Amino acid sequence: MKLFCIRHGETQWNMEGRFQGRTDIPLNIKGRDQAVKVGKALASVRIDRVWSSELRRARQTAEEIAIHHDLDVLEEHGITEISHGLWEGKQAAEIEEIWPGILKKWHQTPADVIMPGGEDLEMVQKRAVKSFSSIMSSGGDNIVVVSHDALLKVILCYWLDCPLSSFWRFQLGNCSITVVEGSDTGIRVPLLGQMSHIGDPFRRKEQRGL
Repeated sequence: MKLFCIRHGETQWNMEGRFQGRTDIPLNIKGRDQAVKVGKALASVRIDRVWSSELRRARQTAEEIAIHHDLDVLEEHGITEISHGLWEGKQAAEIEEIWPGILKKWHQTPADVIMPGGEDLEMVQKRAVKSFSSIMSSGGDNIVVVSHDALLKVILCYWLDCPLSSFWRFQLGNCSITVVEGSDTGIRVPLLGQMSHIGDPFRRKEQRGL
């Protein structure tokens, strides 16, 4: 089995550095272009299923992939983004002003932070593991999963036996491709955050608003 794990395309809030979480923000113009490009990048690959979170930015990205394979997009609630709670819609400066010190802790020891009114990484990882197990047992050898930054990072921590404190060691750009293979010896990741279909893979802006 092979999973093609895709982060959704860019949104206006990504561009502005706002925490999105569960807020249902659509792709912006650049994000729609990225989605078209990742769809074309996977057009020559035999794909059996396309799964997406229910949020529009993921679904819009998934539809640009599915159209090349005459497939419907299937939704899985458990692969939606981390809930940022009261942080959603806010930029870093606003968060620091209202909740001083927590943002620094989020960037240094993310596994120890639960956003006010939101989730922590352990909560997200538990539902991610359950959802990916369901997706992987639902049929198909080559499966596309379009999800979100934090969600994909915590499931990578699980698959690679990394502690959740390793969260920031992964960088997954918008519409990046991560390939995960299941074999008799377990999980392996031959491709991580591939971005050459979008543009120069060696120059990317880091996003910390997720």
